[in-house]
Amino acid sequence: MLMKGVTLRGLEVFEALAASGSVAQAAEKTGLSQPAVSQQMRNLEAALGADLVDHGRRPMQLTQAGRSFLLRTQSVLGQLRLAQNELTVMDLTHLSTLNLGVIDDFDNDLTPQLVTILAENMTRCRFKLVTAPSHEIAQAMCERRLHIAIAASSGAVMDGVIEYPLVRDPFMLVCARGALAEAGGAEALMRGLPMLRYDRDQLIGRQIETHLARLKLEYPERFEIGAHLALMTLVARGVGWGITTPLGYMRAGRLHDRLEAHPLPMQAFSRTISLFAASDWSDRVPRDVARSMRKLVTGLVITPALRLLPWLEPELRVLAAD
Repeated sequence: MLMKGVTLRGLEVFEALAASGSVAQAAEKTGLSQPAVSQQMRNLEAALGADLVDHGRRPMQLTQAGRSFLLRTQSVLGQLRLAQNELTVMDLTHLSTLNLGVIDDFDNDLTPQLVTILAENMTRCRFKLVTAPSHEIAQAMCERRLHIAIAASSGAVMDGVIEYPLVRDPFMLVCARGALAEAGGAEALMRGLPMLRYDRDQLIGRQIETHLARLKLEYPERFEIGAHLALMTLVARGVGWGITTPLGYMRAGRLHDRLEAHPLPMQAFSRTISLFAASDWSDRVPRDVARSMRKLVTGLVITPALRLLPWLEPELRVLAAD
């Protein structure tokens, strides 16, 4: 039982205020008035017997107690949001067959959660799951071997396929921990060490190479790696640097103590992760799956990523449904 004065609304207000440092922005995010935000914070601090924010500074900053309590707050709210997502009711009982393809960036946590939710809503359905790189997922959609797919968008229109954008996933620089400071900056690092490229057969590799060519940036071609975790391991060992996205970075969680990520020292660019569905399917099913996917991505990927790399906000974000 929560102690008197500690409410879920108070925790949500505290999380929003910690992220922005502004009562006005916290009010906008939570849908409360500014006086209500201030009252929620007073109630929470009174219940805890500690100041969580320095009210005398603008923007507001967390106290030491606030920083410690924020970690607990984010964990509690994250679990509650996942639980709420798992209770989302999807009308899938009428399906007899569903072939789903999911980009392998989500293998760690998200895909098992999504499959669990789908399985609980498909009581009489023959279900097949395929995880693969985006270009293989797209090919399977074109050949009608999949009914629904979640993958990076190439931007091309596929005949007979409807696209539902889910996530904006910006590209960023990754290198071994301490390498950027040792080199004296991002551009010096990128000149001094080799670029570790993705395999050009993969969509992510082609997207990166196209952007570099557009900017007329050339780097010696020594490494072209097909396996994402192998590429991240080479980066962590200081063999070179790479360009990846937050989804890829979070997938390499076991290497985070040896990696660091930075904004690219060039024109920013991003990819879009979308849900694709055959156009002859009922619109409700893809939209239900897309809605659950957005919630899962927020709780399992975006929120933890922004906690580690707050400078990614607002570029890393869920894309609103039409």
